[in-house]
Amino acid sequence: MTTTKETLHEALHQYFGFKKFKGEQAAIINSVLQGHDTFVIMPTGGGKSLCYQLPALMLEGTAIVISPLIALMKNQVDSIRGYSQNDEVAHFLNSSLTKSQMKQVRQDISDGKTKLLFIAPETLTKEENIDFFQQVNISFVAVDEAHCISEWGHDFRPEYRRIRAMLDAINKTIPVVALTATATPKVQSDIVKNLNMREHNTFISSFNRENLYYEVRPKLNKEQTLKQIVQIIKEMPGQSGIIYVQSRKSAAEIADALKVNDIKAAPYHAGLDAKTRSNTQDDFLMEEVDVIVATIAFGMGIDKPDVRFVIHYDIPKSIENYYQETGRAGRDGREGRCIAFYAYKDILRLEKFLRDKPVAEREMGMQLMQEVMSYSETTSCRRRFLLHYFGEQFEEEQCEKMCDNCRHPKERVEVKEDMLLALQATAQLDENYGMKTMVDFVHGNPSKEIKDFNFDRKPLFAAGKAHDATYWSSVFRQGILNDLLRKDIETYGLLKITDKGREFMEGPTSFKIPIDHNFEQEAAADLEEAKGNVAVLDANLIKLLKDLRRQEARRRNVPPFVIFQEASLEDMATHYPITMDDMSNISGVSKGKAIRYGKPFLELIQQYVEENNIDRPNDFVMKQVANKSKSKINIIQGIDRKVPMEDLAEANNLSMEELLQEMYAIVLSGTKVNIDYYLEENLDEYAREEIEEYFMDAETDSLEAAWKELQDEDFTMEEIQLVRIKFMSDKAN
Repeated sequence: MTTTKETLHEALHQYFGFKKFKGEQAAIINSVLQGHDTFVIMPTGGGKSLCYQLPALMLEGTAIVISPLIALMKNQVDSIRGYSQNDEVAHFLNSSLTKSQMKQVRQDISDGKTKLLFIAPETLTKEENIDFFQQVNISFVAVDEAHCISEWGHDFRPEYRRIRAMLDAINKTIPVVALTATATPKVQSDIVKNLNMREHNTFISSFNRENLYYEVRPKLNKEQTLKQIVQIIKEMPGQSGIIYVQSRKSAAEIADALKVNDIKAAPYHAGLDAKTRSNTQDDFLMEEVDVIVATIAFGMGIDKPDVRFVIHYDIPKSIENYYQETGRAGRDGREGRCIAFYAYKDILRLEKFLRDKPVAEREMGMQLMQEVMSYSETTSCRRRFLLHYFGEQFEEEQCEKMCDNCRHPKERVEVKEDMLLALQATAQLDENYGMKTMVDFVHGNPSKEIKDFNFDRKPLFAAGKAHDATYWSSVFRQGILNDLLRKDIETYGLLKITDKGREFMEGPTSFKIPIDHNFEQEAAADLEEAKGNVAVLDANLIKLLKDLRRQEARRRNVPPFVIFQEASLEDMATHYPITMDDMSNISGVSKGKAIRYGKPFLELIQQYVEENNIDRPNDFVMKQVANKSKSKINIIQGIDRKVPMEDLAEANNLSMEELLQEMYAIVLSGTKVNIDYYLEENLDEYAREEIEEYFMDAETDSLEAAWKELQDEDFTMEEIQLVRIKFMSDKAN
C-alpha cells in the first residue's frame, strides 16, 4: 500500500482524532503498510498499540493480534470500539466466548466487517481456527508482548514458540509485526529467530522514562516497612498507586493495613475469583480504589495513565519485571515515584524456588536475579543501569537527579589499581566465570567452586583481601557499566574483557567509583535509628494520669485498672494523644474504650502540652490491624451461640487454660462478651459475687494476686479466670 505523510496523518485524525504521531510511530506504521516484517521495541506508555491498530484499520482484510491475556484483549477491543461506530470492527476469540458468540465473530470476519481480531496463542493452535483463517483475507499478524517467546523473557510462554508454525500453516507470506516493551539484546535475537522474520525493519525507541523517579530502600522488619509505605502514600493523598508483592498472603495483609490507615486499598491476586478480580480492576480504573496491592499478575492491559507511584514491597525476579511494572507509573507524562524495598534474604527466598528446576532454567533464573541484586545495590545512576541493561547508552548527567543515587550521591573513591586487578584476575581465570566467582576469587573467599577448581592456588587468589565483597562487587560492576568488561548472556553471564578493557590493562588511568550499598548494614542502622527516635516516657505526666485515673475510678465506682491499664497510661505519657483518633492508637485502647473513658484524659494531656510548651512527637503513628485471628472470631461467635466452654476449647484445638487466656485478650481489646449462660450453670451465685467483690476492691487485675488472695475460699483458678472475664467485659467495655 502506497502512503504519503499526509495520508498517514489524515488516517490518524480520521480513526483516532489525534493530530500527530509519537516518536517513530509513523515510520513503524509505514513499514507495516508496505508489508514488511516489523520488529517494534517501545516502552510502556510509548504508543505501541497504535502501531498495529492504525494499519489494521487502513488495510484490506483482518489483522490477527496474538495477545497473552484475556483481560488485555478485552481492554484493547473496548478501546478500539470506542473510536468506531460499529462494534464489529474489533473482536476477540478465546475460551471465554460461547459457541454462538464464536460463530458470530467468524461471520463478521467473513463479511469483512472486522479489522482486528485478538486471539490467544492457545486458541490459534486449534485446527478449526487454522482452517478458517486459510479461507479469509488476513492483512498481517501482530505478536503483542513478544518477549513471551524467549526463555530469557520475563513472562515466557511455551505456546508463543509455536506461533511461527501456526502462521506457516495459514499462509507463509503473511507479514509479521512483533511488539514488546522490554527486550534485552538476547531476547531481541530470540524473537527474530523464532518468528523467522525476513528482511525485517527494527524500530527501537529509547527505554528512558524521564518522568519516573527510581529509589531503592533497605527493607526493615515488616512493621517498619509497612509504616514507610503508609507514610509514602499519605504524602500523595488520593493518588493512584500499585504495590507489588510476591505472595497472596502479603497482598491481603498489606491491603488490610492500608485500609485501617484510611487508605482506599484492595488486594489483587490469582487466589481471588474472576469476578472479584474484575471488580477490583474496575474500581481502580473508576477511582473507587486508590491503591492496588498485587502479585505480579496485575497491571497488564490496565490503561490507567495517572498512576503516581509503584512500590515493590518484594524485589522482583528480573530487571524486565521491574522495568515493566514501574512502567505503569506516570504514563500521562507527569512524575511517577518508583520505590523498591530490598533485602538480600528476599533473593535467598527466590533462589529456593529455583532449586527443583532443570539446570538450564536454574542458571537462567540465577543470572536474572544477580542483575536485580546489582541494580538494588548499585550506588551509580539507576537510570543508567536500567538503560545499559537494555543495550542503550546513557550518561549519568542526563538523569537530572531523578534517582536516589543521583539525588544523594555517594563519595567516589580512586580504584585504578583495583580495577586493573579485577581485569587481570578475569584473564587469569580464562574469562570463564561470572561476577560472584570473580568477587570470591579476588576477595579470597574459599567457596566450594574456588576449592573444587583449585583456584585458591592461583597467584591472584585473595590479592584483594584488604577490601570486602561489597567493595569488589562495586569494582566489577563499574567495569561492566564502563565497558571494560561485558557479560556474555549466551553463557549465563560469564565475564569477558572488552577491547576497551584490554587498553586499560596496557595503560591504566585514574578511575573513580562510588562503593555499593551494603543493605544489611544500612537496614540495621535504620532500625537502630528508629529505636532511638522513640519518644521518652514523661514521668510528670504519668503521675498526673494516674491521679486522674484514681479520681475517675472513684467517680465511676470501678477499680482504676478497669479504666486504663498501666501500659496504656505509659503510652499516653509517651505520645501525648490529644484527639479521639490519637487515643484509639494508644496500646490497649479500643475506639469504644476511648469514647467511654478518654475525654478527661485528653483534656488533661492537651492542657499539659500547652502549659509546658511540649513538642508532641511528630513520629508517624501507624494504626495496626486488629488481631482477629480465625480462632478469636470462632470464640466470639461460639459465645454468641452459647456454646459450652469445653466444646469451644475443643473446636478451636485449645486447652481450657488457653481458651480463657484468649477470651481475656478479647475483652481487653475492647470486645464485649456475655458468658452468663456458662457461669449460671457452672458457678454458684455466692462464688461469683465473692470473686467480683475482690476485683472491685483490687488494685490490679493480676490473676496471680487474685489466686493468692482467694485460694483459701476454695475457688479454682478456672473460676477466678471466668469471673475476671465477665468483670472486665461488663466494667471496662
